[in-house]
Amino acid sequence: MLTSIKTNELKFESQKIGMMYFRVAIILFGAQLLMGLIAAVQFLYPSFLFEIFDFSVARTVHINALVVWMLYAMIGSVYYMIPDETGREVVAPGIAKLAFWVLTAAVTVVVLVYIFIQVGPGTESSIWLINEGREYLAAPRWADIGIVVVVLVFYFNVFATYLKGERTGIMTVMVANLLALAGLYLAGMGYTDNISMDQYWWWWVIHLWVEATWEVFVGTLAAYALIKIIGAKREIVEMWLWIEVLMLFGSGILGLGHHYFWIGTPEYWWEIGALFSALEPVPLIAMFVHVLYDWGKEQGIAKAKGEPGTVSSNTPAMTWLVANAFGNFLGAGIWGFFHTLPQVNIYTHGTQFTSAHGHLSFFGAYATILIGMMYLAIQGTYGVKRMKSTSLSKWAAFLTMFGVMGMGIALTISGYEQVLVERAELGATWNAFFTAQNLTWMVQGLAWRLVMGVVTFVGFALLVVDLLSIGKNAQAAER
Repeated sequence: MLTSIKTNELKFESQKIGMMYFRVAIILFGAQLLMGLIAAVQFLYPSFLFEIFDFSVARTVHINALVVWMLYAMIGSVYYMIPDETGREVVAPGIAKLAFWVLTAAVTVVVLVYIFIQVGPGTESSIWLINEGREYLAAPRWADIGIVVVVLVFYFNVFATYLKGERTGIMTVMVANLLALAGLYLAGMGYTDNISMDQYWWWWVIHLWVEATWEVFVGTLAAYALIKIIGAKREIVEMWLWIEVLMLFGSGILGLGHHYFWIGTPEYWWEIGALFSALEPVPLIAMFVHVLYDWGKEQGIAKAKGEPGTVSSNTPAMTWLVANAFGNFLGAGIWGFFHTLPQVNIYTHGTQFTSAHGHLSFFGAYATILIGMMYLAIQGTYGVKRMKSTSLSKWAAFLTMFGVMGMGIALTISGYEQVLVERAELGATWNAFFTAQNLTWMVQGLAWRLVMGVVTFVGFALLVVDLLSIGKNAQAAER
């Protein structure tokens, strides 16, 4: 079994394919932020781009670009780590490249249709060619089928390579989790005209992706990265990884019930969903705490002996990994628990509380670790032994994190106003909704959301520049 991971220049086609996915991911990340800024402006000034670019379209592209860029970065991360974990090349790199180009062409067509066609007739043709109308899963039906085919190719490559190479605990969890991730997508492929049933199966995709399979996926990346960056003990990270699998596939599945509160499902989901949904971030955070505690302890022992100790081989990646542990706890844990109890959710459901939780949790739990994997891939691409943070990478991390945190707080303030005025005081009528939209706290909260969105975009721009330059600079410094 592999006990360590060496940093070498990219010698495997798999890792080069991973870099291809990372490049598209960062482009889609930028598109997501740009569409979010447009939608944030339209919240405050509804006439902005009126009858040119609808708010509903900006929001659709914003949300779907989020999901797709993260999937690209996840696939890229797996292709990058496969040679390190299995000790061999993927079995079919040619098919992997073909699948990448097919997926990228399909995503390009879908985005162009969203932007330039926007809406279609209320017939089945619109579902097949324009938009299925499901939040987070709005791709037209033809693209749905194409995504399934591409993911099956990806899974074949991963599984076949796993069978022929080293079978580490990290890779075992990854292979099992990817099967669950791919299988759950199929739950959203059907259609029923009963809205409760349709929402029921739709939540299987969204919730069990994001709050079960994606969380386990993040755990495997964190385990891999901690070994690679600070030489964490494999037995420790893999122990916590198995605990995470048990807790997330237990609490994650039962925690799904917090989406069932108001869609016509039995009332017993109130208690089940409220209890188990709060447990999901615990094992990942415990892994980080355990590993960092051991690392700090070893550093103290080394210092006492007058030895140098183990230093981080990739400071920017480590920064984003630490941000992932904190962001997961804050966004998915604390902000999720804010409104997961049914006694509270009856007032907060569908308010800006939900949006605050979404921004903080998606960024904190997923974007951070995927950015960290990009820095690891840059280090491998340039074959440097150690990559230190630059002033650019520090500013990029600070502004991006500060901007997202600011958006979360601003949206929480707006949501608080909605709960007090729109829901509790005025009774959640249409008149209450429109009254609340024009009150000071709501408007100021949305204005600050826009300001912090601009800050986030500036941080993203610095991040792109840093990713393009830090590897070359580190390579030149080592020569």
